[in-house]
Amino acid sequence: MVYVLQKARHNEESDPLEESKADDAVHASELLPKESSGPQAVPVRRAKQLISLYTMVQNPNMTHLKIDELVVLPPFWIRCDGSDPEHTCWHGAEPLKAGNRITGINLYMVTCDGPRADKTHFANLEDLKMAHKTQHRSSAVTTKGFARYELIRAAAMEDTTLESESNIYVDITWNSVEKILETPPLTSAATLNIALASGDPRSPVYQLYRELQFLLALAEGLESGVTAWPEPLETESAVDLVREFLADLKKKLDGCCMAGNENDTEKIQCGTAAVDSSIKSILSERGDLDFAEQLWCKMKSVSSCQELIECFRLIIKSLEHGEIQPWIHQGSSSLLSKLIQQSYHGKIDAVSLSGITPIQMLLEIGLDKMKKDYVSFFIGQELATLTCLDYFISTSVDLQEQVHRVQKLHHMLEIMVSCTVLLQFKHENLFPLTQICMKYYKENPLNEKHVFQLPIRPALVKKFYQDDHPEIWKVDISSGHGPREVKTTWQVSTNPPVEHMTSNNTGLLSDSTVNGSSEERMYFTTMTKCSQVPFL
Repeated sequence: MVYVLQKARHNEESDPLEESKADDAVHASELLPKESSGPQAVPVRRAKQLISLYTMVQNPNMTHLKIDELVVLPPFWIRCDGSDPEHTCWHGAEPLKAGNRITGINLYMVTCDGPRADKTHFANLEDLKMAHKTQHRSSAVTTKGFARYELIRAAAMEDTTLESESNIYVDITWNSVEKILETPPLTSAATLNIALASGDPRSPVYQLYRELQFLLALAEGLESGVTAWPEPLETESAVDLVREFLADLKKKLDGCCMAGNENDTEKIQCGTAAVDSSIKSILSERGDLDFAEQLWCKMKSVSSCQELIECFRLIIKSLEHGEIQPWIHQGSSSLLSKLIQQSYHGKIDAVSLSGITPIQMLLEIGLDKMKKDYVSFFIGQELATLTCLDYFISTSVDLQEQVHRVQKLHHMLEIMVSCTVLLQFKHENLFPLTQICMKYYKENPLNEKHVFQLPIRPALVKKFYQDDHPEIWKVDISSGHGPREVKTTWQVSTNPPVEHMTSNNTGLLSDSTVNGSSEERMYFTTMTKCSQVPFL
């Protein structure tokens, strides 16, 4: 638990006399979260007063306060407005404990400067180390570096860059820093961080994403009773496509070319085949589409309930009259599959095509088709076994939950494809990443903002960042051990390091920052200093 204090938004009708008392007392409103868009900072002078009070009430030597029982409070941090010459943005205090007894306080001050493009103002590492030694009277210090590089901008071509909601970056840590802004050595520890939003039109699997959106529209229509039909995926009407498909099957049956022969089944350019050439070797067309799956490929361009009903009327009529003898995969439990199985015996049950029944029928065959598409990818690439995927393709849950799980499969597919195309990842890296994603999604709902983390070797992505500038670079200078350890941190970053001071820098970033121009890129520099106060 940590206490964070910020200035609360005052009501427009508040009494000006009450506001004038802000420097004389700690109001309860100061501890409440701010209702407006962002947090507000406290004046630096006020923050110092509050830190002093926080420290005083925990000091056992302050006997004149007559505190019956000292309580060790959680760490206390105050947002500051940077009104002092050092531009302080945070003041913090954290108790030092020995069991249940407080032995001292660590006091922190965080200052921030920028943004600016002039790197001549950056600190010198030796000067930072000397200042730390002087302040803390230490003879030896250790250094630890951290760097974060964005990989999407460095790895992607202009026409394949993913949307801004997506981000792939690597965090690298190493010991024994030699100079400011040094490139991390290959012996560093690195973690790949991936937050990916599905649906970018430039994604290699965008057509499959559109197919999923049609499935989601059907699921929503089944639940609400009102279907918002998306833009058709085909230019030709679904009714015409289905009619042509049935006529073709009838011709094959009349010509004794039975559709039941899987090896002769027509391959449909559908869904997983409609992908960019760069990914065809990974996400290839399935050649085992059964009758129901081929129908889905034709009917995913349905744009109205009337059109949907007409399609199923044509299909049921052909089945009733024995004009077609389609084959289907074993294990399918959809209503259409049951009708097809009944047609083998020359009689099918009557089906009412009113209400939500047609939508449910189409949703069922679409779910079966897309589940097999995703399973084909993950098993074909040896990224998962059928047992591992059982949760995502289970039919023991209702249709809405099945759709949610298919969404999870698609998000995992987008992640794997992006890492393959953009970062040229091989199986040895994709496999553990798949396991991480599956474990998360077996326990959590769909969340495209979640950051998936994968430990990697820096050499795997070095070519993407070695000539690039980091988004964050920092060095920790430490001395002492255990509770006596103190640390000085110097950091440079392309984004404001504190949210409550962002508004003060609006408009200061040049356009070159967006395009990643190294000559004019703007940076913020942040310094965190620590001082230790023992209670003797």
